[in-house]
Amino acid sequence: MSLFAVLDPAVRLAHDIVSTLAQVMPTALAIVLFTVAVRLALHPLARAAARGEKTRMRLAPQVAELNRKHKGKPEKLQAAMAELYRTEKSSPLAGCLPMFVQIPFFSVMYRLFTGHNDLLDHTLLGTPLGLHLHEAHGPAQYLVFGALYAALAAVGYASFRRARRLSAGSTAPGASFAPYLSFLTVLFAAVVPLAAGVYLLTTTAWTVAERAWLHRDAPAPAPAALAKAA
Repeated sequence: MSLFAVLDPAVRLAHDIVSTLAQVMPTALAIVLFTVAVRLALHPLARAAARGEKTRMRLAPQVAELNRKHKGKPEKLQAAMAELYRTEKSSPLAGCLPMFVQIPFFSVMYRLFTGHNDLLDHTLLGTPLGLHLHEAHGPAQYLVFGALYAALAAVGYASFRRARRLSAGSTAPGASFAPYLSFLTVLFAAVVPLAAGVYLLTTTAWTVAERAWLHRDAPAPAPAALAKAA
């Protein structure tokens, strides 16, 4: 029995919902609406995560002071950090919750759009949703894939700019490289069927817009940090 077989009931449910929607609208649009509905259901977790991230940013100076004060004393540092977050009624892992919750959903959608089912026989502007880039032929199909990758790149660039602005001046390991991870969805979309690419575009666009909205009141980096990032 495959480890991913536990997802089969969820995959069948997702298939039935998208199939039902596809009876009254194009299948690609049904994928978009289903993805939006799930992300909307997860939005309360995203709001909680945003509060956790803002708390960590606000506590950053105190955390740095605790690290300086208890340098070389890991047990005392751990106890002090636990007390700090207990007082603030928060957790250093609060911002990770939505990401972990989305992993099963991503796995379900991946299995749905990379397996063999009738949804992949439907088309987007004449291009089968089950088609891979290396299987495409003719200008029309390449145009559909090109438009998808261009849209993903645009969303990735928006995410890149925001990540770069927020990491300006950071000395954390990998901070200068992390913003470039925003473009990984373009590379991933190139190796999955068109339907999975439509899902990726929808969910990443939602993520970028959601984070921009939830962090709209976040303080901007200091001018010196911005100059360094330019």
